[in-house]
Amino acid sequence: MNKKDIANIRKQFKLDNHLMQLKEIYNVYVKKESGEIYHQVSQPFQLLDIETQELFLANFKKVLTGNLGAKLFELKFKRDVEYNTQSILFEGLQEALTEDWRENMLQIVEKMFAHASYEFDTVVTFIRGEYRKVTKKRSLESEQGGDDEVYSNEFILCSLNKTDQPKKSLMFDYIEKEFKSYHVVDPIINLESPLSGFLFPAFNDNAADVNHILYYSGKANQPDYAFIEEVLNCEDIMTAQENKDSFDLILKEVMGDEVDTKVFANVYEEIDRVVQESVENEESDAPTLDFRDIERILTVSGVENVNTAKVEHAFKSVVADEKHEFNATSLVPKSIKISTKLAEVTINPKDMKNVKYITYEGKRCLLLEVDEEVVVEGFRLETKTL
Repeated sequence: MNKKDIANIRKQFKLDNHLMQLKEIYNVYVKKESGEIYHQVSQPFQLLDIETQELFLANFKKVLTGNLGAKLFELKFKRDVEYNTQSILFEGLQEALTEDWRENMLQIVEKMFAHASYEFDTVVTFIRGEYRKVTKKRSLESEQGGDDEVYSNEFILCSLNKTDQPKKSLMFDYIEKEFKSYHVVDPIINLESPLSGFLFPAFNDNAADVNHILYYSGKANQPDYAFIEEVLNCEDIMTAQENKDSFDLILKEVMGDEVDTKVFANVYEEIDRVVQESVENEESDAPTLDFRDIERILTVSGVENVNTAKVEHAFKSVVADEKHEFNATSLVPKSIKISTKLAEVTINPKDMKNVKYITYEGKRCLLLEVDEEVVVEGFRLETKTL
């Protein structure tokens, strides 16, 4: 799934939306440490009161919020896994009776807590519904399009949420006109910050892809690998940060420890150009780079002594899979921080060419080329010519 696919689904989670029909909701309350199911209840989503619906809708949108590769990951199911989650979810989509659907979801809850325990009670929420998307906008002239023809797909969404114990507080009693200690013993379900979740199936080009699932991690670049492998039965992934770190190691292997700032900037500019071309061409898949692409980028960026054998060797020494392709969108940082004991400078990667590291009168200096006057605490700095 790409950012556009996810955004299209996320924005449909709102009240009284004919393009998103939420059929049933199933909540399972699980006790901490033991993983014992304390309570479970399923009911039609529309029978919840409006305020409760709004709280859950906000929670479902959270499960579909975040950057791809950081908090959201499209995972591929493993083959030949017994008691696999892909089959359980697929069967759950087909079940006509609530009892049968609930039994399928209970199997997933059992898998969740067979391999994990928490220091707090948790609530696992499942919904199943139907997501519709119009095939084309309605024409004002012909009055065709819009809801006349839609893509329609059923889905299951899951969110895992922690419970918080309410804190004691001081309240003012308007009737008695006195201050009192107020303490609620009922746990509060934290729907604002899901621990994890998933959407099945994944959607690509308006079609359901039952071989993939969209996984949500509550913490950026910290996916639960045990959850991915043991619960979802999916293949290993590389986070955006791991993707970037591995790419940096390959650059260092090929370019060496020292690099000219202009060459450094050229590399990031070339990668950014690849990303922008993909956006302009409205490509559904994120642009990727294999070792041949990296060789080309380093060559056109001015890196010396670049050849296929050198890049391929560096690639294999860092990444186990020689056919691995880097997600280009995660390779260019938003900013680069230059840290020294004297000061820290934050700069756009493409502007690194305006930074020079020089020796002046026997002292090492960081030279920044700027186009405008420099103002510090309201004063313009005096210009000197070296």
